[in-house]
Amino acid sequence: MKQASDIGVIGIAVMGENLILNMESKGFRVTAFNRTVDKVTHFVEGRAKGKNIYGALSMEDFIGSLKTPRKVMLMVKAGKPVDDFIETLISHLEKGDIIIDGGNSHFPDTDRRTKYVESKGLLYIGTGVSGGEEGALLGPSIMPGGSPKAWPEVKPIFQAIAAKVDDGVPCCDWVGENGAGHFVKMVHNGIEYGDMQLINEVYQIMKDLLGMTAEEMHEVFKDWNEGELDSYLIEITRDILAFKDEDGVAMVDKILDTAGQKGTGKWTGTVALELGIPLTLITESVFSRCLSALKNERVEASKILTGPKPVFEGDKKAFINQLGYALYAAKVISYAQGYQMMRAAAEEYGWDLNYGSIAVMWRGGCIIRSKFLGNIKEAFDKNPDLANLLLDPFFAKKMADTQIGWRKVISAAVLNGIPVPCLSAGLTYFDGYRTARLPANLLQAQRDYFGAHTYERIDKPRGEFFHTNWTGRGGETSSTTYDV
Repeated sequence: MKQASDIGVIGIAVMGENLILNMESKGFRVTAFNRTVDKVTHFVEGRAKGKNIYGALSMEDFIGSLKTPRKVMLMVKAGKPVDDFIETLISHLEKGDIIIDGGNSHFPDTDRRTKYVESKGLLYIGTGVSGGEEGALLGPSIMPGGSPKAWPEVKPIFQAIAAKVDDGVPCCDWVGENGAGHFVKMVHNGIEYGDMQLINEVYQIMKDLLGMTAEEMHEVFKDWNEGELDSYLIEITRDILAFKDEDGVAMVDKILDTAGQKGTGKWTGTVALELGIPLTLITESVFSRCLSALKNERVEASKILTGPKPVFEGDKKAFINQLGYALYAAKVISYAQGYQMMRAAAEEYGWDLNYGSIAVMWRGGCIIRSKFLGNIKEAFDKNPDLANLLLDPFFAKKMADTQIGWRKVISAAVLNGIPVPCLSAGLTYFDGYRTARLPANLLQAQRDYFGAHTYERIDKPRGEFFHTNWTGRGGETSSTTYDV
């Protein structure tokens, strides 16, 4: 009789294969299965050869190889493939068995699937897994949610394979019920979009305004990665800028300037609109990718539309320092908006999110891991009810210290015709958030003028609504008040 496996993984693509190897390296026996069984054979005779990994060639063989309660992790394409496998698995599993979706599923799908699987007597986990190929193999960030009863069963495996921060704490903890895990992963990806675009804007300023070579930029990013900007994305940007093609030319200069996306950034922006959260920087980063995709139109437009020719005058070294300040400040805004969105979602969906714990989950293994996530954890540890990251004393001081450089960078970019959609969106949000009285009083008067939408008054209690007959031709009837 063959030895029973601790967990089974369905889907032997890049992430699935590396997660299996990671699990086995931590002392777990794993069963691997793939709908195309040739991949199973290739895997067990290749990278998995000689390891405590069993390759199942049928669903019956796969299920029969697992310890109870059975733990089945799906590493398949999000959408219909997940639903199809759930249906197949339900007919083979028994009460108390656990189905785990480790793909980039949209959190409403995880909500629906959790309820459905639980109705069949099974348990369900939808978990975000971040870190790419290397993270999956060496230690990813894992963000599980779904059926709370399933967590104790998978916790030893997930926390063993997750990345560890300096004090040995795993970058994995229970997030919350239903789709909470995939929601937090979605926000992670949104912040990732924002971080990447901010770095790209700084790169373009260096290249087009300062006339820096890829090698010179490499040295700057190398320096930044040894200070407060230390992060995975700064680190890989440093390495990319130093990489040369066979002819000695920087590889980055040969890559076409059109960016792809898989949809998680778009989901983040859409959900932000539904929740009424000003996720301006992250949403702008999605639009920046959309604009980059209009390559042919941009080339034609460049022949017709004119603007200033970038010319830098001043202290180059001082300006590079200001670029670092701008990048840091805008990066804080990206995280602040992401956390503001998670707080709104927790209230809307009834989740009990631990924001300090989420910062720990993001400190290692994932794409957005960075030095100041430790400061974010400290902020929420001190004040779990912190309304906005910007209000924490540490980050409030950082914004005070960096914003002059931030403003100078944006001013220089605008005057020289260099697009900085995320750097500027972040600053606009910051200035709006710190402004006690915005011009929405005029906006509400406009709404009341054309639609009798009413308004509140500064000399009356909040919650009392008024309507003015602005033209003398309208009546006293007003529209109902509501927020979307």
